[in-house]
Amino acid sequence: MQRAFDLAVLGKGDVSPNPLVGCVIVHNDQIIGEGYHQKYGEAHAEVNAVNTVKDKSLLKEADVYVTLEPCSHFGKTPPCADLLAKHQVKRVIIANLDPNPLVSGNGVSRMEADGIIVSSGHMEEIGEQVNKRYFTFMREKRPYIILKWAETKDGFIARKDFSSKWISNANSRQLVHKWRAEEDAIMVGKNTAKHDDPSLNVREWTGHDPIRLVIDRQLTLPNSLKLFSDGQPTICFNSLKNETNDAVEFVKLKEEGIIEQIIAYLHQVRVQSVIIEGGSQLLQGFIDSGFWDEARIFTGQSIFEDGIAAPLLKGQLEDQINVQGDTLVIKRNQN
Repeated sequence: MQRAFDLAVLGKGDVSPNPLVGCVIVHNDQIIGEGYHQKYGEAHAEVNAVNTVKDKSLLKEADVYVTLEPCSHFGKTPPCADLLAKHQVKRVIIANLDPNPLVSGNGVSRMEADGIIVSSGHMEEIGEQVNKRYFTFMREKRPYIILKWAETKDGFIARKDFSSKWISNANSRQLVHKWRAEEDAIMVGKNTAKHDDPSLNVREWTGHDPIRLVIDRQLTLPNSLKLFSDGQPTICFNSLKNETNDAVEFVKLKEEGIIEQIIAYLHQVRVQSVIIEGGSQLLQGFIDSGFWDEARIFTGQSIFEDGIAAPLLKGQLEDQINVQGDTLVIKRNQN
């Protein structure tokens, strides 16, 4: 099962809104096939694993280890439960049942109906971590939300004039680009967009660029900003209009409950995860609303003495890492 998880995470950044899934096929204590879901819309892990088995006759006496319950419905691809039933595999060992109502136990029932021995709950906690984005999206009807910022040793994220370059070091910034490639969307507030003119893309890592999100209620940000002019997809949440202009989509929201409306909209358009990169007011808004899952906070070596204070956040400390002199703290929302 650990090997199946090692394979599953190789699909990170490429399979959303599908889950990360790995599959290992064992015959007489020997691995005879393995695979993972590599890209959304393409073959699932079970299909790729079965395709690597040279002697398909061995499948009748094989155990199949899979990190998530095989699907039982037609989507972009046929049901994987049907595939395993077709090959009459002996046993299927599952880490997590699928909370998707289109599956949710139906995959297990389908395989058991064909005489396959099925068990679940193996290394379940690891599976919860691997598919935290997918499970949050399915169970809570919202994206998995990551807060990220860098602060000085004396607790500021920018100077009074909003300038902040650079609080974290080059290694930390490269790590942030890796994170961006792993998430569906990235979000900033109006002041960050105005003063930093960020690209919010993946330049120092290999992977897809996330959808960019910005809040500009009265649409006062200039069209010359990279968010609106470089051709990459951007969603601008505002209070004035619904409109699509080339790669920029304007989404009108009511004045009250902005964060709740954004979360509902992102779920509607199947954005499974979002990383919030600032500024302080936007980050604090998500913190105060309770809509966040983890926070990744860099502390650099700079001292500003005065400026824009970092957000105030409580949470369960999960890890503390030294990134070439920067301190990275990762916290979880305990609520």
